[in-house]
Amino acid sequence: MKGFEEMVAEQQRKVYSFAHYFLGNPQEAEDVTQEVLLKLWRNWQRVRQESVRPWLLRVTRNACYDRLRQRRSSSRVFLPDTDPEVLETTPGSGSDPEDLAQRADFRRHLLAALEILAEPYRSILILREIQGLRYREISEILDLPLNTVRVYIHRGRRQLRDELAGRYDSVSMA
Repeated sequence: MKGFEEMVAEQQRKVYSFAHYFLGNPQEAEDVTQEVLLKLWRNWQRVRQESVRPWLLRVTRNACYDRLRQRRSSSRVFLPDTDPEVLETTPGSGSDPEDLAQRADFRRHLLAALEILAEPYRSILILREIQGLRYREISEILDLPLNTVRVYIHRGRRQLRDELAGRYDSVSMA
């Protein structure tokens, strides 16, 4: 049985990553991560060890929804932070400046396109394509039938592809 600190060390990055891609703001993602980990601490005795990751991501998604509601109610507008260091996983060795600029540009377009996607497509694509979760895990986290997850992934990918194609077409025409 894992201890709380060990579980946090394993899952903290996934919680932050999901919140950052969902909200597009690193400071809010940090706040959500702290909030979610505090909820885990408070519920540690009630959460089954094998269910910690789905529980954390479900709570993270709900906390992100709460943040979005707070944004709307306070009528503040946040633009996604597209700092390449925040989103860069591991730069390839010998990356030239043009390659780095293209990657940063793609990330900026990806964040903007993800922000436009409706739910549940956004959550499902973040969980699948960015977090790398299996379909069954996504089904468990979002409490959706497995076949529905498959359909939503297909539709979400198509919408994301269309949105990114539209963004790159408009950039190349300018």
